[in-house]
Amino acid sequence: MKFSVGDLAQRLGCSIIGNAALELSDVRPLAEAGPGHLAFIGDRKQLGKVQSSHAGAVIVASKLSEGLSAERTWIVAADAQLAFIQAMLLFRPQAERRVTGVSERANVAATAVVGHAVNIAPGAFVGEHAIIGDGCDIGPNAVVSDRCRLGREVTIHATAVLYREVVVGDRSIIHSGAVIGADGFGYRFVAGRYERIPHTGTVVIEEDVEIGACTTIDRAMVGETRIGAGTKLDNLIMIGHNCRLGKHNAFASQVGLAGSVTSGDYVRCAGQVGIADHLHLGTGSTLGAKAGVMNDIPDGSHQIGVPCQPEKEMFRTLLHVGKLPDILQQLKTLTRQVAELEKQAAIAQPTEQTRAA
Repeated sequence: MKFSVGDLAQRLGCSIIGNAALELSDVRPLAEAGPGHLAFIGDRKQLGKVQSSHAGAVIVASKLSEGLSAERTWIVAADAQLAFIQAMLLFRPQAERRVTGVSERANVAATAVVGHAVNIAPGAFVGEHAIIGDGCDIGPNAVVSDRCRLGREVTIHATAVLYREVVVGDRSIIHSGAVIGADGFGYRFVAGRYERIPHTGTVVIEEDVEIGACTTIDRAMVGETRIGAGTKLDNLIMIGHNCRLGKHNAFASQVGLAGSVTSGDYVRCAGQVGIADHLHLGTGSTLGAKAGVMNDIPDGSHQIGVPCQPEKEMFRTLLHVGKLPDILQQLKTLTRQVAELEKQAAIAQPTEQTRAA
């Protein structure tokens, strides 16, 4: 599928600098784009990379449009990334959802309640008294266990597993290999051995949540582990039992939460953040990659490091750490100088016998 720059700009509601008649056949990253491709830049740092790019046209934010070279064709948008996404979907239209119904090769319990326009793929399992809302998609070999409840338009991708009694809100997406509702890591150490603690609670996932591939969320021991509305969890994340996340949290890959961690709304964790049990992450707080969290995080705080500290304090510490070799050398030199001065002072100091004479 091809579009002229002029046609694209009209569809996107953007202006043009350069050749409106130029035909484009696809989108590409800036570094990979050729003469027939559309790319985009989102910030001023990327402007310098455009000169070496072979892209036919580039979408650029209007705030960066002053002084752009007329030798290249530009599509100027208020939101460059959004315009690029819209253009991408014009070049690469996504297949519309089709209603295929419940496969004969799916295993759906007779007591399950299945809503309107639901797709259940071959090999999928739906347990006793489960409730599947209208417009849900359950992929191949996915498991929705007994008494689970899915809202409207929920997507459960292939091989994802929902243990018993898990609740999933409207429009939520659970990717392949995710496991929701396994027992928490809870044991009592009695008479030299670990005794398993039963977990009789559940997991509640609110609406518009997305859970990445191979992420795990453990059920509560008594109450519920809860994931707030709009929260986005990347692949390979571990959420321990009894955790309660606020709304619109965003966690990157390999974040790990021990049991009973709570968070406010709009909390962000970069990759490999580790959080000890029974802590609270304040609303609007941000934790940098590999942060080790051992205390509650205040609202709006930005922290990094192990153990984590406010960014400014940690950067100051890291700056000093970089100077340690020089400081150590200075300390050795001063130690030698002090030793020499002490030696000279001892030689010059009169003895008691000299004073008496």
